[in-house]
Amino acid sequence: MEQTLKIFIYKEGKRPVFHQPRLTGIYASEGWFMNLLQESKQYVTTNPEEALLFYFPFSSQILEEIAYVPNSHSLDTLKQYLRNYLDMIKARYSFWNRTSGADHFLVACHDWAPEETKTLMAYCIRALCNADMKEGFQLGKDLSLPETNVHSAQFSTRGLGGKPPSQRQILAFFAGNMHGYVRPLLLQHWENKDPDMKIVGRLRKDSYIQQMKSSKFCICARGYEVNSPRLVEAIIYGCVPVIISDNYVPPFLEVLNWEKFAIFVLEKDIPNLKTILLSISHRRYLVMQHRVKQVRQHFLWHQSPVKYDIFHMILHSIWYNRVFQAKP
Repeated sequence: MEQTLKIFIYKEGKRPVFHQPRLTGIYASEGWFMNLLQESKQYVTTNPEEALLFYFPFSSQILEEIAYVPNSHSLDTLKQYLRNYLDMIKARYSFWNRTSGADHFLVACHDWAPEETKTLMAYCIRALCNADMKEGFQLGKDLSLPETNVHSAQFSTRGLGGKPPSQRQILAFFAGNMHGYVRPLLLQHWENKDPDMKIVGRLRKDSYIQQMKSSKFCICARGYEVNSPRLVEAIIYGCVPVIISDNYVPPFLEVLNWEKFAIFVLEKDIPNLKTILLSISHRRYLVMQHRVKQVRQHFLWHQSPVKYDIFHMILHSIWYNRVFQAKP
């Protein structure tokens, strides 16, 4: 990939929807990727004739803020905004028509991005935080984008990690807003029911982080959609993720074997959650926790990209999907 990947970034598109990355918040993955790619000298080419891939540099988060009609419960205006942009690209360049967009890609973290793009950009490679197999996510073409809740535009690795396994006294931890249908079920079965299961509603940020650093297993329960920033948070704080989100596709499947360092629990098995976790031997837990620390490097942003970090992992997944789906 490092020798062959060249990406052409379309210059068209008005700010703030295009070319204006937002580097904080729960949708920051799309902004960080856009920012780092636009600054890249290694992977970006100004000559579209030598490009392997073409990038649409738009923010699905800002598109929602600019184009959505409040209380309309319709995405038509957002789709039309993208349709107008795509029509302009097709009129100015010939590259889309060569493959119907199969060598084009987008990186979008907002919950609505799959619906906005599934028809207009059906053949594109889509990096989506909302990687839901039931909502049109295509394994082998699309890729799961890690959702990273970034609190500062100067992302720092200070304070990451957590207590060693011997000092993690909490068996399982979850805290968060009651988005969706899974989290209320989780609290219904476990809140204030068992001292080993620290399952609560919303907590202050500092308390939330300390609980993650002190827990063996961190519950990553879906919200309104299948994705949650808790998955990356659990990894960076050394807590073995427990993913409760049916139909969710975790990131970087072509490289990472998630069953080696994460637990998958079906939504219907929430009442059996403690039994499932206690069935994991101490030895197996230690191995999984060690592997969580090993994969942490793949989920970190850096001001200047570092080999094997999240920026390179996303690029690799995009490149991998294009290379292996391309027809001779």
